[in-house]
Amino acid sequence: MPGTPGRTGRITAVETYDVRFPTSRDLDGSDAMNPDPDYSAAYLVLRTDAGDGLEGHGFSFTIGRGNEVQVAAINALRAHVVGRSVTELCADPASLNRDLIGDSQLRWLGPEKGVMHMAVGAVVNAVWDLAAKRAGKPLWRFLADAEPEWLVSQVDFRYIADALSPDQALELLRRGRAGRAERERELLRRGYPAYTTSPGWLGYSDQKLTRLARAALADGFTQIKLKVGADLADDIRRCRAARAAVGPAVRIAIDANQRWNVTEAIAWTKALAEFDPYWIEEPTSPDDILGHASIRAAVAPVRVATGEHVQNRIVFKQLLQSGALDVLQIDAARVGGVNENLAILLLAAKFGVPVCPHAGGVGLCELVQHLSMFDYLALSGSTDDRVIEFVDHLHEHFVEPVRIHRGHYRAPRAPGFSAQMHPESIARYTYPDGGFWAAELALTAQEVPV
Repeated sequence: MPGTPGRTGRITAVETYDVRFPTSRDLDGSDAMNPDPDYSAAYLVLRTDAGDGLEGHGFSFTIGRGNEVQVAAINALRAHVVGRSVTELCADPASLNRDLIGDSQLRWLGPEKGVMHMAVGAVVNAVWDLAAKRAGKPLWRFLADAEPEWLVSQVDFRYIADALSPDQALELLRRGRAGRAERERELLRRGYPAYTTSPGWLGYSDQKLTRLARAALADGFTQIKLKVGADLADDIRRCRAARAAVGPAVRIAIDANQRWNVTEAIAWTKALAEFDPYWIEEPTSPDDILGHASIRAAVAPVRVATGEHVQNRIVFKQLLQSGALDVLQIDAARVGGVNENLAILLLAAKFGVPVCPHAGGVGLCELVQHLSMFDYLALSGSTDDRVIEFVDHLHEHFVEPVRIHRGHYRAPRAPGFSAQMHPESIARYTYPDGGFWAAELALTAQEVPV
């Protein structure tokens, strides 16, 4: 494992913040299941007394109400973190991951799913941010430089060993190193392929959709995505407008955000097939493995994509085992952090399924780029049929925002996981006492009739 400079210290605090942005005002992020999201982050900072000035930053992504519940879940894990040796923690993040998911009383609230599991992911991701900073590397390089044996030690194989053994994972990682130097040169030169959802929010007018789709084409994107699922006639009209705007060569993915029953998903997707959708995303409940398999068999050659709401590596294992998806979508903050996403990337490599991460939200683009770049350099070795979602919202609040050039993510250069937000943004958008929300709530109070 790469060295971690700085004198030995301990974690002294886990600070948490309920950060919310008023994205519902412009219907940014709107879809068939979530018509008015306020993109939010249950945000945390790991403080230390190591004397190197470094901190670990992480968060869970939510869409407004309930973000306070997510913050409370992170706070419930504080006792497992404060007092730990910084050097030991950064040398073995899996040790904390095991303790967090193994707390027998908190585990009862999952196990390994829902609000508590997302809290685990936020804390674990903050540790990886700190570890990469102490190594002086962006996380993608920190992971790609690590020895395969150490990476395997970071994976929890419980419940997935019937599909992926430690020996198989080690072999995948050893094979994945071949040609790494050439791929890294290409990554630094060109970046990692992206697609954009920015034109496709359900609340946007047809005129705005068309304008943004044409802008995406001009910016070098070769794939866009549209939200569907609320009204079939509207979807047909919007897909027709999008296809007219971008032409036949650009891929158009469609995303139902879990709106449909299985039979409805099949009928609706077939009704949109004339517009040549590249994939249908989240056509039904993320927990319905057999339903996804039925949809996939019925709508081919349209691909089935899912994963942003899949709860853990065990559900991903079953989706892969049952042949229920063509495109696997990891989320950097939904599962138990980097450690569990390593397991999911290894499972996808074992089954030969491309990974196209979910992003957007608050900071998800910033995080997930590192995981895909690691996958390209040290595991899959390919960007064929692989793209990272890009949504052009809220990046200005991050110290190291994503950079997109000609439809590609540029590789981050700064050490860490790109998770750190500007203190000014945290102060302004912390709910309910930050500057923005305090003013909004005061105005609302004035408008309430006596």
